[in-house]
Amino acid sequence: MKRLVLMALLALALPLASWANSSNLVFSNTGGKIAVGGTSIAPTLNVGNSVLTSFTGFSGVPITGNLGYVGFSTGSMVSGTLGGGGVFAAGGSFTIDGNGANGVPNGTLFQGTFSGPVNWIAIFNPHGNHNKGNWTYVLTGNVSGTLSNGAAAAGGTLQITFDVPGSKQFSKGVNLRSGFTTVTVPEPGTLGLLGTGLVGIAGLIRRRMRNSA
Repeated sequence: MKRLVLMALLALALPLASWANSSNLVFSNTGGKIAVGGTSIAPTLNVGNSVLTSFTGFSGVPITGNLGYVGFSTGSMVSGTLGGGGVFAAGGSFTIDGNGANGVPNGTLFQGTFSGPVNWIAIFNPHGNHNKGNWTYVLTGNVSGTLSNGAAAAGGTLQITFDVPGSKQFSKGVNLRSGFTTVTVPEPGTLGLLGTGLVGIAGLIRRRMRNSA
């Protein structure tokens, strides 16, 4: 699982490295819970109060600690299933708040929405839980919104869950392991590169699922 996470982050980072004339903000979060919202016909995924543990600003110097919170909600599910993986609509919300610790501003650092479809990818490990098998999930999507100074920014997020207990598929909620979000004030014509990176992540994880089946 650790190798898969590192490869997925690399797939996201490669197009970002190509934005030579852009300014990046990088956020990492840990903990919290992904829970089902919406209705039984049109469910959404929601996360509240996942701890912001790392922030790298325009200076490129990372700040670590308990720095605030990351929370989001997706649009409604448009295809697939909660347990087997699927796609959620754009919209919803995506918020990163600082708490004033270690020099990070106190207040909203980024406020936006999912700007495109959100992928919910189910990964089955047949050897987990004493060979009974277990399920882990990965969420990826593009986000866009504004920074605390009012500047427009766009980027992408990747969120990874812990295994669902008891060898069960996801149905109501699962603990969040970690997340990685980068938002950028881009030069014209660079936003498409991020989409390429997220497509690469989805393809990588789907291939991993087929190989482990």
